[in-house]
Amino acid sequence: AMARLSLATRKMKKRKQYTSLVLLWLEILNIIDLFFQIVCHLLKYHREKYSLRKSYSLTEHTKWRIDYVNGLIRESDRKCIDHLRMDRHTFFVFCSMLRTVGKLDDSKHVPLEEQVALFLNILAHHAKNRIVHSAFKRSGWTVSEYFNKVLKGVMRLQSVLLKKSIPVEENSRDEQWKWFKNCIGALDGTYIKMRMPEVEKPRYQNRKGEIAMNLLASCSQHMQFIYVLTGWEGSTTDSRVLRDAMSRRNGLRIPHGQYFLVDAGFMNSEGFLAPYRGQRYHLNEWRSSHQPATPQELFNMKHSSARNVIERCFGVLKMRWAILRSSPFYPVHTVNRIVMACCLIHNLIRREMAIDPIEEYYDMSRPRRQTRDEEYIDTIESSDEWRVKRDQLANEMFDKWRTSRRQR
Repeated sequence: AMARLSLATRKMKKRKQYTSLVLLWLEILNIIDLFFQIVCHLLKYHREKYSLRKSYSLTEHTKWRIDYVNGLIRESDRKCIDHLRMDRHTFFVFCSMLRTVGKLDDSKHVPLEEQVALFLNILAHHAKNRIVHSAFKRSGWTVSEYFNKVLKGVMRLQSVLLKKSIPVEENSRDEQWKWFKNCIGALDGTYIKMRMPEVEKPRYQNRKGEIAMNLLASCSQHMQFIYVLTGWEGSTTDSRVLRDAMSRRNGLRIPHGQYFLVDAGFMNSEGFLAPYRGQRYHLNEWRSSHQPATPQELFNMKHSSARNVIERCFGVLKMRWAILRSSPFYPVHTVNRIVMACCLIHNLIRREMAIDPIEEYYDMSRPRRQTRDEEYIDTIESSDEWRVKRDQLANEMFDKWRTSRRQR
């Protein structure tokens, strides 16, 4: 009996020890829980004390930014055009292209639509970083980062947005172009002003004394760019720029039998149809009562009327994008890309928008033509065949013109 009592006592003691151990662990867990509660309260207090105002400010900025961007791209076509130079439909087509072909997408904090709106705003108004930072409530670093990202994306759209050349057809009824069968457009050069260090300025100084870059481009009959070459210094002759354009691997290509209209600064030769020198040429010389007296004068009048498309194209391009009218705040390699991007987006606008308000405004303002000194094209030799072609075309024009006047 005593042995059995001793066993029961031992079991009781073990049970008490086990119970005490459980109670001890429960107490420890309670202490740990209390500790974490205290830590959480301290962290919450710290956040409320030091971060509440900042969080509130960021929330307000985010809401304001969303409303601001939506106002630009969704409120009305007029507002979208005023700020971004394209209507709402074209804007979203552009964003879609940048997603699929340009390989851009929303980032963690900046949706693609805001990235594109920021980019277009800078091109359209040549806004400085601090102005865009203030307007979009983004840091200067963010503005610069996404401007360059979108710029790279636009560069990937060249194969999609550069216009494919289409020659004037035999049965064309377009009064400006019907005489120029197989013509694929017009070609010319213009200058883009630059900001350069003093040591670099002599290379970029053009004939007018401006610090500028050479832009060589060709466009279609409907003012869409076919070929664009940027980067040459303003002091470079047109002949050298054209020589470079034609020697590049993916450079200027003119199919046999087709040609561009060019001004008297270029040699009349295969692929380039120039006006007669020493004859009246520019359109304003024909706006009075003067009538052409020779085949050469009539040819020059028709030639000027058609070739004027490239001058209008440059004029509309610079009127659309303020960044091209004054010296951009960017290094040379970035300016090269900016000029190309402006030409590509110009093509998109011409393709997607039924009415281009910038073109209408340009036509109303009618800026004076900026003439350039004449330069010969060293890479292309003038040929008797091409001179005969021009003479035949001029005589044909003149004969039909005189016949039509007699029949009136």
